[in-house]
Amino acid sequence: MLQINPYLSFNGNCREAFEFYRSVFGGEFATIALFKDIPTEMKRSESEDELIMHISLPLDSGTNLMGCDVPESYGQAKFGTSVHLSINTQSKEETEKLFNGLSEGGKNIMPLANSFWGAYFGMFTDKFGIQWMISYEYKS
Repeated sequence: MLQINPYLSFNGNCREAFEFYRSVFGGEFATIALFKDIPTEMKRSESEDELIMHISLPLDSGTNLMGCDVPESYGQAKFGTSVHLSINTQSKEETEKLFNGLSEGGKNIMPLANSFWGAYFGMFTDKFGIQWMISYEYKS
């Protein structure tokens, strides 16, 4: 079964926002990863090390509220680019089908590829301006 999760982007205050969301929704974070956790061959400044690369707060409904900080070197989050729809798939084939279908006529941001965090992952903006992330977690 497909799962679609909201993914929120922030300009350096992701941790503060998610602490607030956790105080409202309850629960514990399933994941907190910092930019310093990215392999060193990927460019970033030291000042970005403590920013949130990915955070996930499971909700009672079975969905996850997820988010990240957008480092200045990547451009800043702004209205229209601060929300993504994130789809978690059940197979690599399903990931490719959805990525190729939804991205047709849109703009590819990150092509589908195996990621260092254990997912087959890609990002794009569809032809209507909606931002998507599609992920198949192949590593347990």
